[in-house]
Amino acid sequence: MSSSARIAVLAAATLGLSAASVSASTFAQQPPAVPPAMAAMPDFRQIVQSAKEKVFPSVVYIRVISEVTSQGRKESQASSGSGAIISAEGHVLTNWHVVDKATNVRCLLSDGRHYDAKVLGSDKDVDLAVIKLDLKEGDKVPVAEIGDSTQLKEGDFVMAMGAPWGLNRSVSIGIVSCMSRYLENISEYSLWIQTDAAINPGNSGGPLVNTAGQIVGINTRGSAGSSEGLGFSVPTETAKVIIPQLRDQGRVDWSWTGLQLQPLRDFNRDIFFEYNDGVMVAETDPDSPARKAGILAKDRILEVNGKAITALTQEDLPDVRRLLGLLPKGSEATVKVARGDKTLELKLTPREKGKVEGDELALKRFDFSIKAINQFDNPGLYFHRKEGVFVFGVKYPGNASSAGLQQQDIILSIDGKEINTIADIKTIHDTLITGVATKYRVLVKVLRNGQLHQVVLDFQRDFEKQ
Repeated sequence: MSSSARIAVLAAATLGLSAASVSASTFAQQPPAVPPAMAAMPDFRQIVQSAKEKVFPSVVYIRVISEVTSQGRKESQASSGSGAIISAEGHVLTNWHVVDKATNVRCLLSDGRHYDAKVLGSDKDVDLAVIKLDLKEGDKVPVAEIGDSTQLKEGDFVMAMGAPWGLNRSVSIGIVSCMSRYLENISEYSLWIQTDAAINPGNSGGPLVNTAGQIVGINTRGSAGSSEGLGFSVPTETAKVIIPQLRDQGRVDWSWTGLQLQPLRDFNRDIFFEYNDGVMVAETDPDSPARKAGILAKDRILEVNGKAITALTQEDLPDVRRLLGLLPKGSEATVKVARGDKTLELKLTPREKGKVEGDELALKRFDFSIKAINQFDNPGLYFHRKEGVFVFGVKYPGNASSAGLQQQDIILSIDGKEINTIADIKTIHDTLITGVATKYRVLVKVLRNGQLHQVVLDFQRDFEKQ
């Protein structure tokens, strides 16, 4: 279909006409007279242009310098993304992964003005962040309106705005292909808006806009970086809950219960429960509030603090998890569960979830970087050791690679001194480097895939100077 034909079909759909009503004569050089009813309706291009003009000026190009240690050494890395100004004070809504580990953030506005920006808060779980432009007194900035994503329906037209590939701002148009997309392992607290509007690298953090000129989503993920694939956006229904906490507290104060939930109709696992209400408990984490409350696997949770909950399918799980994640920490919640033919009321006291990713440190002379074990980020390592550090990155060439240290090795001891925290290993590293003239070989004990290994680390060579 030609571009003119596609525009006509899109216009027809927007105006409530069927694609079949756009006949071949529409594309002829001498089009027939437009019916009076259709002539009175707004032009599709005008709708798009009007919506674009309401939001496009507020779209921000974000340039970030961040510090990373994944290659075994501390190095600066430049990246870019997008955002949208959501307040007259200069608050910008973007993605967590756009500003993660940022040491410097600069923003370019649509009118050519540029500002430094500060990261006020970010949350990995929902991949959202709020940054603030360093406005000068009297500066005014364009502000976009945040709309209601719950009003979207499959087939509605939306626009993805941003700065793809680090280029100038652009807008792509498409339809909402799924309003409630569940993505395994990344839909803990929120579903996704799926759209075929092009979302390429650099579009991350930019707004998804409806035809009324309101932000209804934050563009976050593309399909293999292809504009011909699928794009996914965080709905504003989720963002509205998160923004105040990121702006005022610097983080989202999630609670943790240790509940592993399962829908009543678990199609992927071919498990179906003959109930119409509640959500199944698949398992409870060791030493978790749920386990201490006496909740068991195969229990069916019916209510939390008197509020009925149901997860028929996996698409219902994020809402339930978000409800649990927003429970007050340290306060008892009443959980009604069905266990066999009995109904029980149990007392669950959630605790703070805390960090979902461990801190990192590059050990310059050892030529590897370490990261703290985190139960949410590294569950496999956490299974073996609840507290500790592991090899995050190995520099090539370098002393660690020559010794045979590998990524994911859990460091147990260095030179006979036990390692439990990043501070432990930093102290040993600094002490050994200070005395490197007299001692430059140490025994390192590691846990690799559950098995004990010992390696000799010779750090006499300074690869930075060679």
